[in-house]
Amino acid sequence: MTERFVIPMPTPGPYALGADSQPQPGVPQGAVTQHEWRSEIFPGTARDYYVYVPAQYSGDEPASVMVFQDGARYADVEGPARTPIVFDNLIHQGKMPVTIGIFINPGHFPATAPDREPVRNRSFEYDTLSDQYTRFLLEEILPAVGADYRLTDDPEQRAICGMSSGGICAWTVAWQRPDTFRKVLSHVGSFTDIRGGHVYPFLVRQNEPKPIRVFLQAGSNDLDRPWGDWPLANLQMAAAFHSTGYDYRLAYGDGAHNFEHGASILPESLAWLWR
Repeated sequence: MTERFVIPMPTPGPYALGADSQPQPGVPQGAVTQHEWRSEIFPGTARDYYVYVPAQYSGDEPASVMVFQDGARYADVEGPARTPIVFDNLIHQGKMPVTIGIFINPGHFPATAPDREPVRNRSFEYDTLSDQYTRFLLEEILPAVGADYRLTDDPEQRAICGMSSGGICAWTVAWQRPDTFRKVLSHVGSFTDIRGGHVYPFLVRQNEPKPIRVFLQAGSNDLDRPWGDWPLANLQMAAAFHSTGYDYRLAYGDGAHNFEHGASILPESLAWLWR
């Protein structure tokens, strides 16, 4: 019988970026390009996305793939996560395979008049528990990037990541289609009742374990809202993973609903995910 899940004491901050989140001498740098996409699966929406290609990519073999929601924030080398720099360092060190990163912004409906603002589609895309976003990746974005680069179709070599609603979205993609994505990184994931996501701990417990590796980062000072308590929701997910034998790790700190803790351990979490 599995030992009972024990709630960990929060790892205290402050949280700072380490050496693997900084450019290092002698480390080849990948390139990031920006693109625009108008979706048919989310009709009427437009979005930017960014593609990171490591210097080691040659095209001789299919590259591993990692998708990020709220892509601009993750792809910004001067932002909180600085993911392309982390990729450069970890790929150079052999802690990650040669991996193409796909950083996708949530869709929006363009403004219909000069005095109108675009309408965001983020919550519908990220918090909904259907397979619609999964199909968006598999039928639209991955083929578009795959037209220019050789991408693996091995689910063990595909990962997906997001923060907040992007975190539950990452889990939903793997949960819906573990035959296509089997690595998940969630930063302060919104496993709450925004659009029904509070049911996931119970679904995990009530189904046979799926071949998904999961890294959860959560903070004891995260949100407490009418839709749920974010720290509790993440602890419930971790407890469900523990009970059912998933390959998971929980990094539980004392942070709030932000990137600080997750960004500070991004190199560690990626190395664990890709080990």
